[in-house]
Amino acid sequence: MRDEQNTVQEIGFMLIPGFALMCYASAVEPLRAANLLAGREIFRPRVFSPKGEMVAASNGTLVPAEILPGRGGRLHTVFVVAGGHPSSWDYPSVFPALRALDRDGVRLGGISGGPYLLAQAGLLEGRRFTLHWEHAPALMEAFPGMRLEQARYIIDGNRVTCGGGVAPLDMMHALIAAQMGADFARRVSDWYLHAHVSSASEPQRASLAERHGVHHPVLLAVMEKMETTIEQPLDRTAMARFAGITPRHLDRLFATHRGATFLAEYRRIRLAHARNLLQQSTLSVSEISFACGFSSPGHFSRCYREMYDVPPRGMRAMK
Repeated sequence: MRDEQNTVQEIGFMLIPGFALMCYASAVEPLRAANLLAGREIFRPRVFSPKGEMVAASNGTLVPAEILPGRGGRLHTVFVVAGGHPSSWDYPSVFPALRALDRDGVRLGGISGGPYLLAQAGLLEGRRFTLHWEHAPALMEAFPGMRLEQARYIIDGNRVTCGGGVAPLDMMHALIAAQMGADFARRVSDWYLHAHVSSASEPQRASLAERHGVHHPVLLAVMEKMETTIEQPLDRTAMARFAGITPRHLDRLFATHRGATFLAEYRRIRLAHARNLLQQSTLSVSEISFACGFSSPGHFSRCYREMYDVPPRGMRAMK
């Protein structure tokens, strides 16, 4: 690692076709502002793509790129930036290049879906990391037991990962502060009207209460438990016992605050998880049905079609 303050840091961005332009801009623009505010070159961004050709963002914007080198050279850090669906990221040639950079001491990072590719390359074993919340279910199904955390960004030694959207602004604030000091990093954030710099541990998503419009503390605890017991759902009696209330009280809470039954709400949460896996993972419909707590693929398909007016395979074909 080359952390001397007067050394220009070359920061690479491996853009996977279909990457979100906002994620890339949120990461690269603070580097440009830092150079302007310092009156000299501190960071030198470089752009790579799997084939070393022009790479298209999800909105169609084309970005010139070069091929990822096989050796570290002057590179200080390389971020993999990916968006869309992990099931469509088929770039095995990238993995040996990333491993070679790691051997040469280059710091590696991932933005939005980028950490998924780092996991595929075997570069996140034993590391704390995060990624965009949308990709989390697919990653945990594909790589069970990994140290995935829900955070805006995580710096774990020479691994730097963050969620999507504007989360890279917060991550870059921390990296610029480490290189140039907190006061300078604050000036860069002010340049982009980034008045509230979120800490690494702040959540990526709105709270459960905000997402579901629920504020009853017992009901919130039950719904959170539902989200964490998708593969092995608890029955009504067990969930009531968990919440410290009677089954009849549990029924009243769902009827009053959700306008639905306990079973219907639980099924909705499980089917929403299944929809995410259909879009984000390569798991078969049968595997997804069992991962979401359904007794059989046929039962899962019927419930899914009732909820979304399309069978699971039809949803996957629409990706």
